[in-house]
Amino acid sequence: MADSSTQSIIIGAAPDQVTAVICDFARYPEWTDAVRRVEVVEEYEDGYASQVRFTIDAGVMADEYVLEYEYAEDLSRIEWHLVAPSKMQKAQRGSYDLVGNPDGSTTVTYTLEVDLSVGMLGMFRRKAEKMIMDTALKQLKRRVEATGAAQ
Repeated sequence: MADSSTQSIIIGAAPDQVTAVICDFARYPEWTDAVRRVEVVEEYEDGYASQVRFTIDAGVMADEYVLEYEYAEDLSRIEWHLVAPSKMQKAQRGSYDLVGNPDGSTTVTYTLEVDLSVGMLGMFRRKAEKMIMDTALKQLKRRVEATGAAQ
């Protein structure tokens, strides 16, 4: 498996608001640039998604894959892994760790490991991971804060 990359961001909303956006998979195409389609394939008894199919198109990388999700009981950690290799990925593991701050904001730490099926030099892979993570966290922050302001 590839080395993992980790980044954090502070979002101006409570952890439950952040979790609500992360777990609302059907709406991902509304706020994430690369995600074209999302389908919840299986759910746990509590209604949270257990397997989700993503169709992405990020220009140089287009792919379709299924991730399996697991949730901490208090939803402070949401983690996933690739169910089966896809056209572009041999493996993927990731997580969001959410920590509520005294001022009502949430620190979200995103960890991602991707093992690509296509060869890529280490420095280019790390740069691509950083861009993916930067974009994902900024888009999550924008969506959560916009949703919170609308309430």
